[in-house]
Amino acid sequence: MGIWIKRKNAQLENGIAPAFELDAKKKKSGNRARNRVMMAMMCFVGIYGVIGGRLIFYGMQEDTTGYNGPTGTVLASRPDILDRNGEVLATDIKTASLYAEPRKVIDPDEAYELLSTVLPDLNFEQTYSRLKSGAGFAWLKRGLTPQQKSQIMALGIPGIGFRTEKSRFYPGGPTASHILGLVNIDNQGIAGMEKYIDSQGLSDLRDVGLADSRSLEPVRLSIDLRVQHVVRDVVVTAMQKYRAIAAGAVVLNVNTGEVMAMASAPDFDPNNPFNALDKDHLNRMSAGLYEMGSTIKSFTTAMSLDHGATLNTTYDATRPITIGRQTIHDFHGKARVLTLPEVFVFSSNIGSAREADAVGIENHRAFLTRLGLLDPMKTELPEVAKPYSPKVWKKVNSITISFGHGMATTPLQTAVGAAALVNGGKLIEPTFMPRTLEQAQAMAEQVIKPKTSDDMRYLYKLNGDTGSGRNANVKGYRVGGKTGTADKVVNGRYAKDLRFNAFVAAFPIEKPEYVVLTIIDEPKPAEGQSSGIAAYNAAPMVAEIIRRSASFLGVKPDFGQQVAPLQVSYDSDE
Repeated sequence: MGIWIKRKNAQLENGIAPAFELDAKKKKSGNRARNRVMMAMMCFVGIYGVIGGRLIFYGMQEDTTGYNGPTGTVLASRPDILDRNGEVLATDIKTASLYAEPRKVIDPDEAYELLSTVLPDLNFEQTYSRLKSGAGFAWLKRGLTPQQKSQIMALGIPGIGFRTEKSRFYPGGPTASHILGLVNIDNQGIAGMEKYIDSQGLSDLRDVGLADSRSLEPVRLSIDLRVQHVVRDVVVTAMQKYRAIAAGAVVLNVNTGEVMAMASAPDFDPNNPFNALDKDHLNRMSAGLYEMGSTIKSFTTAMSLDHGATLNTTYDATRPITIGRQTIHDFHGKARVLTLPEVFVFSSNIGSAREADAVGIENHRAFLTRLGLLDPMKTELPEVAKPYSPKVWKKVNSITISFGHGMATTPLQTAVGAAALVNGGKLIEPTFMPRTLEQAQAMAEQVIKPKTSDDMRYLYKLNGDTGSGRNANVKGYRVGGKTGTADKVVNGRYAKDLRFNAFVAAFPIEKPEYVVLTIIDEPKPAEGQSSGIAAYNAAPMVAEIIRRSASFLGVKPDFGQQVAPLQVSYDSDE
């Protein structure tokens, strides 16, 4: 013990600290360091905890403005739409859409003023309300051009951003607008073939996130873009030339039912469809109902032939027919007995009434139903009108319907029915999709006798050579057909000064490949003409369509065909 005390005193005298004191000092210093580290860690955890909590808080808040923020993915794709030759009719392109995060917008007034310098059409009340709403997200403008996006980015407005989306683009503009239809702002089909494509499964693919542009096969239509361009140009030009309120036309393959082209004017540009829903922009060919006038006499005459009449059958047209309060007159009465070809070429209302009376009311109605004229048409296009006819047919109904009054159907249905009259008697549902001859024949329904079809081709040719169809003639293509000039119904009565004109034609008439039907609503006489009947407007439209598009359709001209002997002569225009 004494030795240890002496050694301790010696260490103190020499300034040397005992070992246990050094260990205590080291322990005290290490505790302070660990405390500092723990405090720093707690600060970091606290700060990031607050940040995380705020993010969770904002994420769980409901957006009272009703807008959903961007998901980070572009809108689901749509397949390209092609014509029968592979030309693009509709495709997706990437566009930028402008949105705001109102909580991050510092000055809504300044933000709106800056944006309006690039987007002057922005709605002030709507945009300003969204900018100052305090919401997490709000759309401001969809479908910007690249230039607009660049200009807005250069403004450097806080809280403003862009989202890349898919937008539908139609290279042909209004060329095939009523066939292709429309998509809405979310790239969903709402009309025409765009709507049909959605109904065939695209909507389901979109719902499960499988509508990817890489996995969607293009949709090919039966339309020939070259013929479609010709048809629309003829329709728009005729509407202007004859100062009509509307016009339309269709080219139909009589052996397959394929619609090669169809146009209705006024139309719209699907790239800027601000007026697409206006009633005047209705697709008149499939969704418009009209009394088709004397074109219906084609079916009345075919009905007579199918029920036993022949080209030598005669009908008494010496005097008008009176039924109840109605008296049936002829436009150009001959006041004599007429043969069946004369009834057709002279377009005799009296003769047509005699034909219908000979067949009977029930047979008449059944025949038109069999030809597809009294029921809604079955095809891919969603815009299809339901034909009108009396619920109960009386004799007066059958008589007036025989020459085109008292029933209304669509021009496209009329063309489909006319195709059956000239293709051997087979009714084939129209399609806007490619269809082979074998597929068409498998679904075709024999609705009239082949001999009736032979006779109708003869009558169409006869009327095209010497009757009201003369103005539809095109050298080398042998066109035959039937005009129709119908007085329009206004306030329940027929107006003598307002007409709906049509012409249905087939070519080459000896063995038809195509039916062409044109319509023109309330036409006025062209310059230098005294009349506005179908022979002077609807028929020339057919001639122009055939002249310009026959080569595209693969129909070769034949200038050596001899004209068959005629059984009647013609001296009238309608």
